[in-house]
Amino acid sequence: MDAISNGTLEESLHGLADSSIAKWPKWLTARSKVRFMHVPPFSLSKQLSELGADLDTAILKVLRSGQYIGGAEVQAFEESFAKSVGVSHAVGCNSGTDALILALRALEIGPGDEVITCSFSFFATAEAISAVGAKPVFVDVDPNNYLIDLNEMEQAINNKTKAILPVHLFGCPVDMNQLMKIAKTNGLKVIEDCAQASGAFWDGRPVGSWGDLGCFSFFPTKNLGAAGDAGAVTTEDSELAQRVRELAVHGMPRRYVHTQLGYNSRLDALQAAVLNVKLPKLHLWVKQRQSIAARYLELLKDIPGLCLPETINSIHMKHGWNQFVVRIISPFTHEIATNSDFPSSDAFECYPSQSSKPREWIKNSLQDQGVNTIIYYPVPIHLQPAYKDLNPNQISLPVTERLCHEVLSLPIFPEISFEEQNYVIDSLKGLLFQSNESHI
Repeated sequence: MDAISNGTLEESLHGLADSSIAKWPKWLTARSKVRFMHVPPFSLSKQLSELGADLDTAILKVLRSGQYIGGAEVQAFEESFAKSVGVSHAVGCNSGTDALILALRALEIGPGDEVITCSFSFFATAEAISAVGAKPVFVDVDPNNYLIDLNEMEQAINNKTKAILPVHLFGCPVDMNQLMKIAKTNGLKVIEDCAQASGAFWDGRPVGSWGDLGCFSFFPTKNLGAAGDAGAVTTEDSELAQRVRELAVHGMPRRYVHTQLGYNSRLDALQAAVLNVKLPKLHLWVKQRQSIAARYLELLKDIPGLCLPETINSIHMKHGWNQFVVRIISPFTHEIATNSDFPSSDAFECYPSQSSKPREWIKNSLQDQGVNTIIYYPVPIHLQPAYKDLNPNQISLPVTERLCHEVLSLPIFPEISFEEQNYVIDSLKGLLFQSNESHI
């Protein structure tokens, strides 16, 4: 939403409860010319305003064609997206989750196999592994970039390990040179989870082009978003591409001949039409996200209680910045805790816990000021109730568990205005200075 027009902060607050106003920090309420703003974590309104006519034309064209399943729009998108990723094949499917399942099935991963991945991700990363009957093996992540710890990953490899499933989390690419070297040495398959990383690169190559298969989500909030659920699997291997394509249509290589049990996971023509309109804008949108992230990194640096995402490897990395995720930490605990320092996993059962108090106070206070943030993710996958049987001994991943109490995603989308971002930055700075003074 836009800022409230032509009003001072006090005027904008007229009619709000006194108790709500009392939550505002003194530094902000003292600035009479600051206008109250509502800043969403993500918005499509400006994008739709810019592309509305083209989207209307593309969708109406599909509706009038009568070709709603498959057809020219789907073929055109698959060809264009494969080219953008730098591979020979892209197979559209129903969602990013289905993309992971189809990729695992195409590599014949199933019962008795283990797949190494991280617990600090959306649930679907591990859910897909379990859905094909394999076992997800969770390793910890780097506290600075939130990505899978490659040293721990290598140590977790055993004779049951069939594949590695790295997650390019929040749009940040994993060091694929090192990961592929480890995979090759150990004879392992690699499935890239690129759900949040469309448009991201590592060492000059797009994510989704490094592993045996790349898996993308086009959920509306992604860098490249459809008008609903949609996904794709990318690969350079024509045989793997054909397997994925058959699995996505009930294991059917030709009409009414089914050679294996598959799924109903097609990318429909309407979603493909939307994606065909948006794909040419992806590079520009990622550049805009990078500029927004650069401003956050510059204007929020060196603030006690705030840890920014690491960008040390930027010479090799083109970050997609699907999310801008910071850590809100106690002024007295700037380092990641060890196993003995971290509270038991029971803390997640009564979330939010004492450990996440600074983050919760910042989040709620920002919301009071109109800045909406999101927590990715409040509970790690290995401590989710669905994985209680897989994790009976309550294995500890101390970095992952600590991050779940500290991370907070700030508003970021290509069309966020300079004024909106400044408001986010000023609001967060004020709250952090206030919290450092009071040691919440």
